[in-house]
Amino acid sequence: MREKGPGQQALETPRAAGLAGVVFALLLAAAIVLVRLGFPEGADTVAAPGSTDPARRGALRTALALVPFAGIFFLWFIGAVRAHVGAVEDRFLATVLLGSGLVYTATMFAAAAAADAVLVVAPAAGTLPRPAAWDFGRHLAYGLMTGYATRMAAVFVSSMSVIGHRLGVLPRPLTILGFLTALTLLFVSPSVPWAELVFPAWSLLLGVHILVTARRRRPRRAAAG
Repeated sequence: MREKGPGQQALETPRAAGLAGVVFALLLAAAIVLVRLGFPEGADTVAAPGSTDPARRGALRTALALVPFAGIFFLWFIGAVRAHVGAVEDRFLATVLLGSGLVYTATMFAAAAAADAVLVVAPAAGTLPRPAAWDFGRHLAYGLMTGYATRMAAVFVSSMSVIGHRLGVLPRPLTILGFLTALTLLFVSPSVPWAELVFPAWSLLLGVHILVTARRRRPRRAAAG
């Protein structure tokens, strides 16, 4: 059996890391849905279902437990994207891509920490929370998630779309969808609930594309070897 060289192993990296992109998208989507259900953005403090309903509080705790793992897989996903682009990547855009991805991860972690702090200081389930603590934590968490993290996600998506367009590493429909996703995250997501789900949806499509592309390359490499 022929031993694989470093170059061949590098080409196979996106296949495993592309799966990380798919897992990231599913984890992030699940976390966003659970946060939206258990931590209502516009609900009144006293009547907020997430403050007294044990099921909603449990959903929120589950969402917060998923966020760190989503961040870990997102870092692998960034590596998958850069490996998929290859050595011909634009260094400026690659730096913007990497920086926006790191800031997005840090901001999501901060939003999760703010939401977790609300649960820690809130009374036991079935009793009313402290209005000041609940409102502050809720607005801080949503402000970080919809006002800052989504805009960093928009920078990530737009830079990847520009790279894909310039180098031809992404199909045209996926590139156009990326630009539309970036516009949605920039201008629509902060004011329209659930709009932030377009980012995991785009990430899922990109991860699947990387997996499919890597699978197509395998028979060609086998034939060439």
